[in-house]
Amino acid sequence: MRGGTPNMDVVNENLAKLEKVLDIYEEHLSKSEYLAGDFFSLADLSHIPYTHYLINIAKKGDVITSRKHVNEWWQKISSRPSWQKVVELASNK
Repeated sequence: MRGGTPNMDVVNENLAKLEKVLDIYEEHLSKSEYLAGDFFSLADLSHIPYTHYLINIAKKGDVITSRKHVNEWWQKISSRPSWQKVVELASNK
């Protein structure tokens, strides 16, 4: 994350772990609009910065977009005006 050369063995190992977690999220989000129920909460909010990094910086968005419910959830939480403002402010640095 800080510009060094990544150890791809570590990256791939952790991507595999993430995929397992996202499979659980996919199941859960097929029954619930958000992670903690049918309301946006800190559970969702805490995922926004790292998921943004995963998709936009690490270019690993396929782990999100390949899961229908996870992708719909991501689209919903990342399109919130407050997050869009953060992205806008960060891009103006």
